[in-house]
Formats: sequence, structure tokens, C-alpha cells
Amino acid sequence: MLEINLPEVLAEVNAAFMRYEVALNANDVAVLDELFWKSPLTIRYGVAENLYGHDEIAAFRSGRSPVGLTRTITRTVITTYGRDLATANTLFHRESAAGRVGRQSQTWMRTADGWRVVSAHVSLIPA
Repeated sequence: MLEINLPEVLAEVNAAFMRYEVALNANDVAVLDELFWKSPLTIRYGVAENLYGHDEIAAFRSGRSPVGLTRTITRTVITTYGRDLATANTLFHRESAAGRVGRQSQTWMRTADGWRVVSAHVSLIPA
């Protein structure tokens, strides 16, 4: 039987998710790159870009302006499935996106290097 939200696994994913959030707000590209699985199978759909593979994601991050990245998050739901897979979904709000609410979904996988995002989707909708 698949165990959902084992407390110790949920704590690990929460810590990885918050590490990602801190790095995003600080535009710490090295940590952001580290937290995405280094694979051509990793996908990130952004507000205005479709990125396939870690190399495209890293190139996007290194070329992106850090202006307006600071955000607050609400309604975060993290769910773990067994010991090696999790989803993280959150709403976010940025001053640079007034009148809109952001949505972020991530799939996290335990790897030999720790928890890594293997798939992500970011979008904005009217508030």
C-alpha cells in the first residue's frame, strides 16, 4: 500500500521546497539549478517559455533579470507518495504582477543527490 505523507518524508520535501523558495526570491541561480534534476527529461513550463531539459532551464535562469522576482506564497500543498515522489503546489503573489495571481506546480523526486524538481509549471491568471 502506498503511504501518503509519511511525516519524515513530508518534512524533507518541505525543507527542499522552502530552500527553492528562498533561492528564487534571492535569485540564487546556483541553488535553483541544483534543485532541478540534471536530466534532459526535466521540464519547466513557465509563464512565457517552454523549457525541455536541465540545460534549457539553467540557460533561462542565468539569462533572466532578477528584477521583480520577489514573491509571497499562499495555499501551499505538498503531498508525498511513498518515500521517493512528491508534488508541491502553491499560489504566489508579486508586486510586479499586480492584479494577477501566480500558480506553481512541481513534481519532486528523491535522487542520489537529494530531492530534485523533475517537472514544473508556472502560470498567471487574473486575481
